[in-house]
Amino acid sequence: MADLIRIDILAEEDDSDAVLGVLARLSPYGWQEESLPTGETKYSVHCENAGVVEKLCAEIQLFAPSAALTRSLVPQQDWQAAWKDFFTPVNCGRFTVLPPWRLKDAPRDTTPIVIEPKCAFGTGHHNTTVLCLTAISELLDAGRIKPGMRFFDLGTGSGILGIGCVLCGLSGIGADIDPLAVDNARENREINHAANFEVRSGSIENAGGETFDLVIANILAAPLREMAQDIMAAVKPGGVLVLSGILTIQADAVAEAYKALGTPRRVVSEEWSALVWD
Repeated sequence: MADLIRIDILAEEDDSDAVLGVLARLSPYGWQEESLPTGETKYSVHCENAGVVEKLCAEIQLFAPSAALTRSLVPQQDWQAAWKDFFTPVNCGRFTVLPPWRLKDAPRDTTPIVIEPKCAFGTGHHNTTVLCLTAISELLDAGRIKPGMRFFDLGTGSGILGIGCVLCGLSGIGADIDPLAVDNARENREINHAANFEVRSGSIENAGGETFDLVIANILAAPLREMAQDIMAAVKPGGVLVLSGILTIQADAVAEAYKALGTPRRVVSEEWSALVWD
């Protein structure tokens, strides 16, 4: 089994937005963040594709030239085993996201979403996923979305958001352009007995002309802007739209692309924002 390449990026506060922007665009495996007592942030990325590593490092050096980069090799078997230590339960509103071996740790008053962790896909730890689950919880509490409604989850990844919706009585479709993500989402759908969650390969075209009570898109700011017309067309009149994967400094530009829907409500976590039209 091939080793994974680990990249450690040490960035000053002024460089953090630039580093995060590069990671959000180019890191297929996600990343870990550690705030240091010195005020710096250490970002750690694991990847098996040397070409992706070279491009990521080049972009970091271009946009955050003062950031320090180091590389090392990590045995892939050790990385997979390390998930059991790293993947702790995440509580988000009505939901707790956790791995199969931690199911007993879910609080009794939350809905558990069980995710079989894979190196490349979301585990619920990232702020963008937390923002979406928080927004979904608030929408359920307010009665804006309810059992029996239909949803579309664009960029479904590991399927966390779609599964959460199904476990609360909705039905719908998740789509992702990464075939490995599609396989992972389908695996997690079976683990959670979320039969009303259809997972498709592709992007917004998978809406198939249907309009939905809830559209969730947790991807990146640039494609959110590029697909704005198609995404808005998938929202049923009077429906709800939740956009995430957006750095706060990018939020105004994304909201502008959706100005036909009016002014969104913002949910913020550190440097990330979600936009909610409800």
